[in-house]
Amino acid sequence: MWQSKLNEIKREKKLYEEEINIGAVEKEISDFEKKVLEEFKCKLPEDYKDVLRIINGIEFNGFILYGIDEEILKDKPNQQINGFLELNHIWHENVEQKKYLFLGESNISWYVYDLKSRKFLELDNPSGEKIGVFKNFNELFTNLLEDALS
Repeated sequence: MWQSKLNEIKREKKLYEEEINIGAVEKEISDFEKKVLEEFKCKLPEDYKDVLRIINGIEFNGFILYGIDEEILKDKPNQQINGFLELNHIWHENVEQKKYLFLGESNISWYVYDLKSRKFLELDNPSGEKIGVFKNFNELFTNLLEDALS
């Protein structure tokens, strides 16, 4: 489902002669996984990595999916990347938030993976209150893109 929403965004960006980021290659994903394990002591959700293989982060209408930080990438991206590692370090300065991997954000929400429950959540930004639960990352990403397009 998210693929069709992403195609809508690609078409809209093309009207302004802009392009979204291409996906990361396996070496970049592997290096990224190692850094996440080293710095946050956890593994990345598989379906998040699957999306990164197709699009390495996106920002559209105030909705952001974090991508692999630019220092890990071989080539410069088409669109600025909001780096997963950098932003998780910032959000983890609040000890209460260390239970999450932050995957994206908007003006009013954070999109996270709860490390203990292994659930994908939408949290109110800045209160951190849970406002949505998703079956998997694909459902969360579809919701993020639908909201970005509305």
